[in-house]
Amino acid sequence: MSASPRLVILDTDPGVDDALALLYLRARPELKLLAITTVFGNADVETTTRNALWLRQRLGLSAPVHRGAASPLSGQRGAAPVHVHGQNGLGDIDLAGPPLPPPDAGAAHERMIALTRANPGAVTLVAIGPLTNLALALRAAPDIAGLVAGVTIMGGAFARGNVTPYAEANIHNDAKAAAEVLAAPWPITLVPLDATRSCVLSTSAARGAGGFVEAVTRGYAAAYAAHEGLDGCPLHDVAALVSLIAPELFTDRRNAVRVTQGGERHGQTRWTQHGTPARVLLEADGAHLVEHFLRSAAPL
Repeated sequence: MSASPRLVILDTDPGVDDALALLYLRARPELKLLAITTVFGNADVETTTRNALWLRQRLGLSAPVHRGAASPLSGQRGAAPVHVHGQNGLGDIDLAGPPLPPPDAGAAHERMIALTRANPGAVTLVAIGPLTNLALALRAAPDIAGLVAGVTIMGGAFARGNVTPYAEANIHNDAKAAAEVLAAPWPITLVPLDATRSCVLSTSAARGAGGFVEAVTRGYAAAYAAHEGLDGCPLHDVAALVSLIAPELFTDRRNAVRVTQGGERHGQTRWTQHGTPARVLLEADGAHLVEHFLRSAAPL
């Protein structure tokens, strides 16, 4: 008798690699998508919510889409990285199709709370964008820290950042929220750039996958070629989901993590002796992770 699938709420800012994460989720029977919650990040929240609704339609998903935070807990939202994700946030692929419905009722953080309370001990929050919605949920309902099965976060960098020499984008976009989330007493798995940078989907592999994978990554890979000299693009957000199913592909360290707020190191993740230890995935078997993704992602 097979085990029941793990219940997942995906907090996301689609985003090319977010789109690939949704494709992976669609393909894995071990994971059941309860809801998609959106946040600013790779684009403004109006665009990321539109992209989530379009991806739900394009990928044949049934989970509700709930709009979330439009800006960080304090300060102004940073400029969208159009040089990476394109003007429409999805690599400038054609988003034509039937008219999209509005997002489902309920703010993202409120639905996180309700779904977690309705399924105590069973829901994993997977955050692959800025952590604003998670911080808002914690502020409104601190009890959810003891009710979730886990919190998996794609974010942080201990060696080298990607928006500054020190900081990774998801943490940098709302460092205050990240600090609150990483300090909370819930079981956290952090998947930083240190692990995801090795998970590169090559241009030839994307071409071989064809269909949706090839189309959505074409501009993304070109940006990585221009800015980092890569042949292909890292599967940052996919790696966070793969860690739920194939933890053997990662090497981890248990340690509390703090987030720098302000100054030139704003958004940097650093080790600390104080606080709740997180499981930090510092290395990944990138080649096998990419193979796992390609086997999982049905042609579309």
